[in-house]
Amino acid sequence: MTETLKLAGRDLFWPPADELTEAAERIRARLGDWPPTHVDWRICLTAHDDANGGDLIVVADLQQRGEQIARWLTQGAGVIEAAAGRAVLHLGGARYQLEGHLAEDWIPALAAFLDCGFDPHDALVLALAWRDGDETKSDDAWPCDLSRFPRVAGLPDAPAQPFAACPDALGLYPVLPTADWVERVVGFGVKTVQLRRKTAEPDELKKEIARSVAAGRKHDAQVFINDHWQAAIDAGAYGVHLGQEDVHTADLHALAAAGVRLGLSTHGYYEMLTALHFRPSYIALGAVFPTTTKVMPTAPQGLARLARYVKLLDGVVPLVAIGGISGDVLPQVLTTGVKSAAVVRAVTEAADPAAAVASLQQAFA
Repeated sequence: MTETLKLAGRDLFWPPADELTEAAERIRARLGDWPPTHVDWRICLTAHDDANGGDLIVVADLQQRGEQIARWLTQGAGVIEAAAGRAVLHLGGARYQLEGHLAEDWIPALAAFLDCGFDPHDALVLALAWRDGDETKSDDAWPCDLSRFPRVAGLPDAPAQPFAACPDALGLYPVLPTADWVERVVGFGVKTVQLRRKTAEPDELKKEIARSVAAGRKHDAQVFINDHWQAAIDAGAYGVHLGQEDVHTADLHALAAAGVRLGLSTHGYYEMLTALHFRPSYIALGAVFPTTTKVMPTAPQGLARLARYVKLLDGVVPLVAIGGISGDVLPQVLTTGVKSAAVVRAVTEAADPAAAVASLQQAFA
């Protein structure tokens, strides 16, 4: 059993349940050492009179307890509606719908993954990927068989055909603020770049995208456009990169029909499963380290999580590590097995961008 994180003595379940606690400890002992969780989650099999932000209350049917559930959610608790082949988490105003296998030990497995520091929606994904007895089969029982993982329900239909493929190893992937930077960096020999222009008037944005696409064609480089999917289609861009929220607003069917490649951002297991539903050209995994280039919805993932994600998805879809990656840490990132890494400041804030690019590319050699 791990010596750094023990569940014994924790108020892990309500009402207290020795058998569940023993199962959770047994599972947790095969999951390795992780940084301490920031929230001492408690799984409630019956509602506690004083529900709070650390409670996850398991119910069989929301319909019969509407008023009570509304009060729990107002108090900051989460509610998991669990039935055969289905689990729905209500937490923080969001709804996470999963369809998959509910093992007999799914609740102690959930407790164990919460103790590893995963947010409830990601811990629930892992609990549904768990199978009874997995802890007896290996010293490392972490779920890594994608066929066992649940699917996210309630998503928009994916395009009939998968998005056009891109290389499995995209290598160095600078994310750049202007067309000037795109032209400059593809001139250094970089073969994959992204234009991330957040503020621009429509006419200026159209010109920036057109210049970036032209630079990609001139230097035989793959240029992705961040967010502006319609303008990217109009310009004939190689690809588009979108966030999780964009899959509900962008016309993915039009993108796929135009042959535009699609990259999707993810920040954990639930979002990875969401991205896989749309069969994108690549998935970005992040943020690996703290970053100042944008406000992130989740805490940094770290190398240990990145390695788990790569083990699950390598060979399924091309993967890109992103977030706070500099030349100093790039070799460590690549030891996880990921074949591409997106960088921002490592290029745009370098004293000598050409030398910085050459050094970064050398890490992939």
